[in-house]
Amino acid sequence: MKILVLGSGAREHAIILALLSEEAGHEILAAPGNAGIANDATIVELDANDPAAVTSFALSDNIGLVVIGPEAPLVAGVADALRERGIPVFGPGKAAAQLEGSKAFAKRIMESAGVPTGRAVRAHTRAEVEAALDELGAPHVVKADGLAAGKGVIVTEDRAAALAHADTYLPSGSVLVEEFLAGPEVSLFFLSDGDRVLPLSPAQDFKRLGDGDSGPNTGGMGAYSPLPWLLERFGGEDAFVDLVTRDIAEPVIRQLDAEGTPFIGLLYAGLILTEAGVKVIEFNARFGDPETQVVLPRLVDPLSALLLSAASGHLEDHARPAFADAVAVTVVLASEGYPSSPVTGRALTGLDAAAGVDGVHVAHAATAAADSGDGLVATGGRVLNVVGVGTTFAEARSRTYSALEHIGLEGGQFRTDIAARVVES
Repeated sequence: MKILVLGSGAREHAIILALLSEEAGHEILAAPGNAGIANDATIVELDANDPAAVTSFALSDNIGLVVIGPEAPLVAGVADALRERGIPVFGPGKAAAQLEGSKAFAKRIMESAGVPTGRAVRAHTRAEVEAALDELGAPHVVKADGLAAGKGVIVTEDRAAALAHADTYLPSGSVLVEEFLAGPEVSLFFLSDGDRVLPLSPAQDFKRLGDGDSGPNTGGMGAYSPLPWLLERFGGEDAFVDLVTRDIAEPVIRQLDAEGTPFIGLLYAGLILTEAGVKVIEFNARFGDPETQVVLPRLVDPLSALLLSAASGHLEDHARPAFADAVAVTVVLASEGYPSSPVTGRALTGLDAAAGVDGVHVAHAATAAADSGDGLVATGGRVLNVVGVGTTFAEARSRTYSALEHIGLEGGQFRTDIAARVVES
């Protein structure tokens, strides 16, 4: 099958690597891709956020499936344009993608569907923000209502910092001031064909920049899967997944369908395990990054068949996807200055040696060929994902960090404690 993957990050690279692992002879194209993706797929000069351009290309090039990786093309309506022309596309339409594009929309859907989540106040002015902060108390949680590349959220005890964060986003629209929820966080993906959902395996990601969950919020600095500690509280991963499927994913998909905005694609549930039960922190309308990088390497079923069935409305043809009894750990290598002002253009070295470590592969997030034509340079904040797979957490984690030692990036930074706690326990 000829598959077009839209996006340029490590998430898209992970999707492409999973499709290629099937050894089914797929022809994979990517737009816009990056230097690492270019080694595994044909790069297409195409504006991934332009519905007309993507549709025209898909028709002229006989694309059998379009997979939309990031959120921007979804909110731009790329999936709608493709569906109107009968092209199978894995990704929700513009209306359903508001589940990620608007935090206020997501809260309304959850309320209508009876899905557990924290209280929230939508604020349009600084005065409304101040009143909401006083009402809900500290720690303060303030979120940009629209897309913010994973950096629109602040959680802080400092009221002044919360107000300053709101001031950053109020000129562009409203913000949500939310109730603080305490507990471990879990990411769980669901494939949806608009009517039915199939869960993947849960993962845990690390949003803070520094070890011990210190520093500013980021798009994600690492992740691991599976989550063995779910056994103690829920009796196992399957029982947890069943609960979330029944109480969260299925009601949300039914509500969206009832409102005439069926959700076809990847429903990402960002969850928190509070003392009062599992609650939703947020929904995303696409594969999460960096969780995708540890979930897909463990997937046993062919990814292409699952995505095509979801896009075509036939997930009833599939049982719950199976996952290997293996562990995956990923660590993000970021540029100096990330997330506020990343330094780009610096050379990357040692990638071949890193990829040569047993059980390791490297997913590229922001890389390009150097102007000299010799080697690669970093082009963004999160540059690479080093992914280690093993039979135990200790083995997978050791492989990941051993590979990182081979990679050179001036000023590069990464967390040293990804999955450390689960290894210790």
